[in-house]
Amino acid sequence: MQGQRDMATVSNLILSELAPLVSAQHAVFYSMTSPSDGSEPLLTFQAGYGYEERKHLSTSFRVGQGLVGQCAKEKQRILLTEVPSDYVKINSGLGDSTPLNIIVLPVLFEGSVRAVVELASFSPFSEVHQTFLDQLPESIGLVAQHDEGDTSPKTCSKRSQSQAEELLAQQAELRESNEI
Repeated sequence: MQGQRDMATVSNLILSELAPLVSAQHAVFYSMTSPSDGSEPLLTFQAGYGYEERKHLSTSFRVGQGLVGQCAKEKQRILLTEVPSDYVKINSGLGDSTPLNIIVLPVLFEGSVRAVVELASFSPFSEVHQTFLDQLPESIGLVAQHDEGDTSPKTCSKRSQSQAEELLAQQAELRESNEI
């Protein structure tokens, strides 16, 4: 992801790595944007993984609006279990089905919400997956912040290196626990 300046590209890369790692079949990335008219910031759709656009669903949320906005407001992970059958469908060429669990995860940088990631899975998110996801908000936030260019390159580079090493260690640990 180093060198990427486009948030949509970075968001797609994050989802492409993260979703398979935690056994999610569906994911969406919303980034915090500030409208040019000075109105309140919005969480706006940036990327999807296995995502199918639907007419009745919004692509942007105010802080506090819906679960995406609520996650941003509370800066806490939200876990949905036993998702209703008419809530969302994950589909492929072979068919479609309702996910069993959904996790809505804030992406933070220095305590401020930069984005929200929503992940859906046919199977329950394990304790290992949830622990891993709880450690990600600041790491992903660093990438999102770096791409916005709001910090000095030297500071961001040092943090990126440290966070990347930490993420690689967590990723290896998660893969090992998934193999057990």
